[in-house]
Amino acid sequence: MGCWLLDEKTFTRCCRLLLQKSEQLRDGWSWEPVQGTEEGYLRKTTLKPSVLCSCSDLRKSGSDPELHDQVSLDAACVPGITGIDDEDDEDGSACRAPGCSQVLQYEYHVLYSCSYGTPVLYFRTSTLEGRSLSLEEVCNSVHPSFRTRLQLSPLNTITQQEHPVLGQPFFMLHPCRTEEFMKPIVMEAHNQKRSMNYVVTWLSVVGPLVGLDVPLKYCSIP
Repeated sequence: MGCWLLDEKTFTRCCRLLLQKSEQLRDGWSWEPVQGTEEGYLRKTTLKPSVLCSCSDLRKSGSDPELHDQVSLDAACVPGITGIDDEDDEDGSACRAPGCSQVLQYEYHVLYSCSYGTPVLYFRTSTLEGRSLSLEEVCNSVHPSFRTRLQLSPLNTITQQEHPVLGQPFFMLHPCRTEEFMKPIVMEAHNQKRSMNYVVTWLSVVGPLVGLDVPLKYCSIP
């Protein structure tokens, strides 16, 4: 197995380091053990609006200003990956915030795939009334900058699968080309003799596609 892939032991270690930082940041990640085994997976539940609003609207609403600091690592830590384009927002100040429109609940799970030797992101989305969103609704809730990438790139394909642990229907970002985009990132870190948390770096690339932001402070994780 190449150094750009992940064994389960390393996956667990990376998750533990992420959890330590999450506790410091109060970012909401937890570890869900699989009963009867030593395995487990990461879990996070968060609330997000289904559309964008302006930062000026957020300030007027009195929402928590820390929401503005939820910056994904894709631009800051991953070479060649860019975040949300300013051209998609007329004033360049669009953000997600409660109270702007219908609020949705997102539940994210990060599991290890033995088949691909990579993490896999599972998630499900529902209204506060408990109605699960369809695949079409999930894709429409993605920020326009990322929606095009989801539609055009097989790297970012969302499919609906049975959760391997819970046996319930979840959406999944297919991991078939994870090696393709992680290999150059891992090799660059290796050549520079720089430590890197595989799970954090990977999550910073795939998470924003489905509304999961990774605070910049996670960059301090080895």
